[in-house]
Amino acid sequence: MGSTRRTVLATGAAATAALLVGCGEYGDEGGDTGGDTGEELAGTADIPVGGGTIFKDRKVVVTQPEEGDFKAFSAVCTHRGCIVSSVSDDTINCACHGSKFSITDGAVENGPATAPLPAEQITVSGNSIRLA
Repeated sequence: MGSTRRTVLATGAAATAALLVGCGEYGDEGGDTGGDTGEELAGTADIPVGGGTIFKDRKVVVTQPEEGDFKAFSAVCTHRGCIVSSVSDDTINCACHGSKFSITDGAVENGPATAPLPAEQITVSGNSIRLA
């Protein structure tokens, strides 16, 4: 009986390995080519230098702290989950309870929030800003 059990286990292990190799090969075909596949949020001219734009439907805020330097953060306030309401004076502002976040790195500038806004991935290609 021990030999039958070993044979079954060995066969099962070989089948699992073959399945994993097959899935890995399938997953590699037609993968991301590195092109602009994300949804376009805005043109670079739409984001003011020293400010930003909130995309409430996508829950993303895109800022331009310095000319040509674009950043993106979650637009969901880390205090109570409100969508931030404005970008002014180098901060992303939440009207619900007064939290303010840096347009440069999302850090808390004024509470009650204690956690920064999480960064979002964007790509800038030509004059287009896209979600990554």
